[in-house]
Amino acid sequence: MDNPEKITTIKELRKTSAPIKNPNAVHRSRMSKLDEAALFVTNKVGSMGFFFVCVILVTIPLIFTQAISIVQYISSGILQLILLPLIIIGQNLQGRHAEIRAQHDFDTNVKAEKEIETILLHLEKQDKIMLEILQRIEKIERSKTSLTRRK
Repeated sequence: MDNPEKITTIKELRKTSAPIKNPNAVHRSRMSKLDEAALFVTNKVGSMGFFFVCVILVTIPLIFTQAISIVQYISSGILQLILLPLIIIGQNLQGRHAEIRAQHDFDTNVKAEKEIETILLHLEKQDKIMLEILQRIEKIERSKTSLTRRK
């Protein structure tokens, strides 16, 4: 923060910083239906369930030798040519979401820093006031002791 002296009250602090938004809601609001579909495919392809489907596809030709050409077509054509671009699109969407979360974390940290500085300024002011009060009390006590000595 450039000049922490400017913010002296909580009202001023609230005026200078906007409320933090939920990064998940921001990400969801920016996604199109196609983005949602790509993210769905990316999440499903990156699961253990899909891994087991691939294992089954690989083991089918070992059991049924006449299915080799069909399994090769499915595994090479569909899995490689169609799913690969979808997975990349989904990973790009996940990367955008990570960037939004990182920005949210940064904004939260900046806001927390401003709040901490405001609290520290308030504590410094309280320290000054308490010292003034202590000095006044000491002055009053000195005057009382000097009066009792005179008597």
